[in-house]
Amino acid sequence: MRRSPAHVLSVLAMALCASASAPALDLDLRKAWINPGFYSYHLQRDKDLNNVNTGLGFELPLTDTYSLTAGVFDNSDRATSHYVGLYAMPYRLGPFKAGVVMGAFNGYPKAFDGGWFPAVIPVVSMEGRQLGLNVSFVPTVGDKLHGAVTFQLKYRFTD
Repeated sequence: MRRSPAHVLSVLAMALCASASAPALDLDLRKAWINPGFYSYHLQRDKDLNNVNTGLGFELPLTDTYSLTAGVFDNSDRATSHYVGLYAMPYRLGPFKAGVVMGAFNGYPKAFDGGWFPAVIPVVSMEGRQLGLNVSFVPTVGDKLHGAVTFQLKYRFTD
């Protein structure tokens, strides 16, 4: 994945903002997750969609239920997308959590001319000490967004 300097700077700016505000919010950055994007199993198998959505993302827990998230990735249309959001995961069973991620995305050429749009996406997560997996369902929205089940591996450097 080739990134322009502007994309790299935007990810670095997000990381800097998170680290600068962490002490004021009493956040522990050691609990942050990092991910390399995700894999999408598209529902529309007859289209030539990008399944390997490489990128860079962060998830910062606020509590056991809520986490902030932000990142950049190559989307299904092979364009660059950014996202910001909040995970709300109120349901638990052992290492599994379930809920939604609410946020905004951009970069999809047929959705709002590539501009930002809101989204609420159901998600199930399994988290260990340092390795986790988010599984989400993205519905098809006309010819604007391609439905998929997504798999996002995440890693935490410290436990």
